[in-house]
Amino acid sequence: MTRRISISDIVIGQALQWDVFGSDGGLLLRRGFVIDNANQVSTLIERGLFADIEDVDAARDKKHMSKQSEIPSVVRMINTARVELKTLSYNIASEPDARNKILALAKLVATATYMDSDVALGCILLSQDETYSSRHCVDTAVVSLLIARALKKSPDEVVMLGAAALTMNLSMLRQQERLQDKSDALTAEEQESISLHPENTVSQLRSAGIEDEDWLSWILAHHENEDGSGYPAHKKGADIPQNAKIISIADRYCARVCTRSYRKSLLPNAALRDILISGKTTIDPMLVMIFIRELGTYPIGSFVKLVNGEVGVVTSKGATTTTPYVHSLIGPRGAPLSMPIKRDTQKSLQSIREVLHRDQVPIRFTMRQLWGEVASL
Repeated sequence: MTRRISISDIVIGQALQWDVFGSDGGLLLRRGFVIDNANQVSTLIERGLFADIEDVDAARDKKHMSKQSEIPSVVRMINTARVELKTLSYNIASEPDARNKILALAKLVATATYMDSDVALGCILLSQDETYSSRHCVDTAVVSLLIARALKKSPDEVVMLGAAALTMNLSMLRQQERLQDKSDALTAEEQESISLHPENTVSQLRSAGIEDEDWLSWILAHHENEDGSGYPAHKKGADIPQNAKIISIADRYCARVCTRSYRKSLLPNAALRDILISGKTTIDPMLVMIFIRELGTYPIGSFVKLVNGEVGVVTSKGATTTTPYVHSLIGPRGAPLSMPIKRDTQKSLQSIREVLHRDQVPIRFTMRQLWGEVASL
């Protein structure tokens, strides 16, 4: 029995688990052959490959059986948090144990973030498939938690901060989804709803039985600015809780680098520059320094072109904020590399020439190819 093979059946860099045949029945590839680049995958699928379905199913069963022995995946944990946060947020009014469930999600995101911060940050730029509203809150929590770790905050405060970031936009989640398809200017009613969302969110959380004053105060103040130009209370400087300021800067960055239906995302380095310029009077300068130190000038997940002509992805911090490590995916002549090659951008020929948008990088790859099993789906 045969069926057409799909791209989901082939993992670059792994041996085939079955023999592969052409439409004429002739053997094309034997079990154990390693597909080493995306071009090979595309070419093979275009030729109409077929595989023995019993062998395919057996291979999948074997993969399923081995999952218990796999190392934890940060990507799976982040994706789980995104999906569960959406469900919980939309049903919070009828959820009898809302507080503990939100705290459990905050602990999950914290575990993922601290297990491998490179992969957690990579998810912000490289994994944008989930619904924007819940994804954005999880992404904001990841960045907030990294800043909190740099400030050596206690474990209990870290979890509470994560919970506040996850629930910061609770009252406007459905509105955010509607706005994804909106091309004209916001109406006065929509603008008012956005302006009131910190207060409305706190009200919803209290109705759900959440009375943690720190948690609620951080949400209420996460749109306040250092110079008093924020909302809803126009607080200034020291009157704004530090954790609210942390959520604020993380929120601004994650919103800028996310692609939406009505606008293209900012390049990560441009988003940082935009925050620095627009936030001169509105953001705590001490937090800005920590933020740049944690994310770097070229945040993890950024697509870059190197001086030597290679194109790749920033995968970890380097010796300085401007010299991260990059895994090259495309060679200097534009051909996909057989496997990602790690480059140190401190070296002159491997230094970063420019940052690229995702649509300027004509290659498909998985986060697992860059970081290994800790980034597997």
